[in-house]
Amino acid sequence: MQEWSQQDIEEAISGEEKTILIYLYTPMCGTCQMAGKMLAVTEQLLPGQKMGKADLNYMPQLAEKWGVESVPCLLIFRKGTLHEKLYAFRSVPYLLDNIRSID
Repeated sequence: MQEWSQQDIEEAISGEEKTILIYLYTPMCGTCQMAGKMLAVTEQLLPGQKMGKADLNYMPQLAEKWGVESVPCLLIFRKGTLHEKLYAFRSVPYLLDNIRSID
């Protein structure tokens, strides 16, 4: 999954894509590392899905802007609007179900 800058995130949200996934994490978070591996598999299973990640240590304003309470957090945007925040990454099938249910 590609690391996104603040500008990448803003462009993705305001772009033409219907659904955008933004994975927020911190490198020292063990749960984030596990969630990142699940999302890497999810990304392979959804090749057309626009998805990026951002280290919240460098972008704390994102947490404030979207009310992120903890990491890991998957922000799901639908047509430029924050649709859902996922904190529990239970399994790859769980993630796939949540992402697919939005379209």
